[in-house]
Amino acid sequence: MTDKFTLLAPSHPWINFTLNLKKFSYQTWLCLGECTSKCEHISKTPLRPDVREKLEKVYLAKGVQATTAIEGNTLTEEEVRKRLDNQLQVPPSKEYLVQEIDNIINACGQILGRIKANKDGDLRPELLREYNTWVLDKLPVEDHVVPGRFRDYIVGVGTYRAPAAATVPNLVRKLCDWLNGPDFNIPQFDPVVLSIIKAIVGHLYVAWIHPFGDGNGRTARLLEFDLLLRSGLPLPAAHLLSDHYNATRTEYYRQLDAAGKTQDPTGFIAYAVQGFRDGLRAQLRLITIHVRDVVWRNYVHEEFKGMHSKTAERQRHVVLDISRQADPVAGEEIPVLTPRLRKDYGRKGDRTLGRDINKLLQMNLLVPVEKGKYVPNRALVESFLPFRRMERE
Repeated sequence: MTDKFTLLAPSHPWINFTLNLKKFSYQTWLCLGECTSKCEHISKTPLRPDVREKLEKVYLAKGVQATTAIEGNTLTEEEVRKRLDNQLQVPPSKEYLVQEIDNIINACGQILGRIKANKDGDLRPELLREYNTWVLDKLPVEDHVVPGRFRDYIVGVGTYRAPAAATVPNLVRKLCDWLNGPDFNIPQFDPVVLSIIKAIVGHLYVAWIHPFGDGNGRTARLLEFDLLLRSGLPLPAAHLLSDHYNATRTEYYRQLDAAGKTQDPTGFIAYAVQGFRDGLRAQLRLITIHVRDVVWRNYVHEEFKGMHSKTAERQRHVVLDISRQADPVAGEEIPVLTPRLRKDYGRKGDRTLGRDINKLLQMNLLVPVEKGKYVPNRALVESFLPFRRMERE
C-alpha cells in the first residue's frame, strides 16, 4: 500500500491515500486474525429464525443508538428497540430525536437491501452524497447546509479545520478510487482482514475530509457499515464499530484528533480493531448461549423419546418452560408459569405436581436450589463438550 496519489490537500498532507501495513503492531495483527476467525464462526453458526431475528434487531438497535448518541441524541438503546417495534411515543419536543433514529434505521435498511440484491457496486462519490441525504432527511439544519451536497465553505470540529472546500470533490473521488482499488485487494492477504482495515480507513478519511456541512460523522459510520457488510461479514457484526466508538466516546475523539496530529492512521486503526474484536467476543458468547439452549432442548426431547403419555408430555413442558426463565422457579409457581402449564395442570393438585418434580429430579433434568426453587440442569450440556484440561487452582 505505497502507491501515492497527487497531493490534493497541501494543508493536510496526511490525506495522501496511502497506508503502510508494516507500521501495524503485532497486537493489531493478532486482533485482526481473531476478528477474521470470529466472523467466520458467527457467519457459519445456524440459529433458529426467531433467535437470528432477535440478534439482528439487538445489534441494529445498538448500532443506530450509538451512531446518533455520539452526535448528541439522548434516546436510549431500549427506546430505539421500541422504535423498531413501532412502540415508542415521545413528546413533540423530542420528535427530531426520533427522526434522527429513523434516518439511520432507514439508511441501514437501504444498504442491506442493495447488498442482498447485489446492487451495491463500486463505491462512488454519489453514494456518499446519498448517505448524507439519508442522514439529514427531515432534520432541521443550518441555512448553509444542503443535505447530500458537498460543502462550499470552511468547516471544522473543535480545533480541527477540514481541507478547503474547493478540494472536496477531488478528495472524495480519490478516496472512492483508492478504496475500490488494488491496495485493498492483495492476493496474499485475507480478504476479511483487508475489508476491516478498509472500512476503518474509509471512516477516518471521511472524518478528515469532512465533505458535508453536517452529518459527516454519521455518514462516515454508514460508509463503515456498508464496507463491512458488502465484504461478507455477518450482519450483526457490521454494527459493532459504531457501538465501540460510542462506548468509548472520549477515546474515539482523542484517537481521531491524534491521527490528524501525527499524520498517521495506525493508532486509530489499532483502537478500532481492538474494540471490534471485543465486540465480536461478546457477540459470539451470546450466540453460544443460544446454540447451547438448542442442544439442551434437543436433549430434553430425547430424554422423553418414546414416552407419549399425558404425564410425560406435562413433565417435558415443565422442564422446557422453566428453561425459558431467567431466574429459579419456585415449585408452587410451576402450575401457573406459562399458559400451557396452566392448561396441563388444570384441576390437578399438589400431589401431581410433587410427583412431576420428583420424576424430573430423578431424570436429572431439574436441580434444586435455594428455598424450594428449581433450575434446569444445563450443566449436562457442558459434559457434551470435548475434553479440555482446565487450569489448576
